[in-house]
Amino acid sequence: MLKVGLTGGIGSGKSAVAARLAERGAVVIDADRIAREVVEPGTPALSEIVAEFGEAVLTPEGKLDRPRLGDIVFADADRLAALNAIVHPRVGRRSQELMAAADPDAVVVYDVPLLVENGLVGMYDVVVVVDVPARTQVERLAATRGMSEEQARARIDAQATREERRAAADVVVNNSGTVADLDTRVAELWADLERRAVRD
Repeated sequence: MLKVGLTGGIGSGKSAVAARLAERGAVVIDADRIAREVVEPGTPALSEIVAEFGEAVLTPEGKLDRPRLGDIVFADADRLAALNAIVHPRVGRRSQELMAAADPDAVVVYDVPLLVENGLVGMYDVVVVVDVPARTQVERLAATRGMSEEQARARIDAQATREERRAAADVVVNNSGTVADLDTRVAELWADLERRAVRD
């Protein structure tokens, strides 16, 4: 099994890379998806979040209001740490379960935004960083999520710097070009990962 840590700043297009790798046969474990699952209504994590942040972080339907919670935690490092202490251990446990269930010969891609921030580099055989300039991140977050520049910058600033991510990378995927450019780069990445899997 080749364990690949895939990361990148918010708005970098990391999920687009993960989807293309899945199409080529990778087993993708999506930390963001798991993070949403562990805070569904009725879960212990959601109860803990409400106890920590109040009922205002719930929608009228009783689900977690992620944008509202984001505005709180990305403006305050201590509040972000409190949220992470609730969510991250549960995401980690579920991720390990999924990794253990994968085929022994699989290329397992763990799609995790905070790989560098949480000191997880050593868990993977290969670390892949999807890289774009901060200006591109801001533009994409405005276009796809309706964020203001201030909201986008707060989320970018709460993550590792571009330089820190690139320093941790075994492979850097530049995603500042076109969709066709990304297709080409992911094809090259997949060929590289397959070669590494055979060697391992």
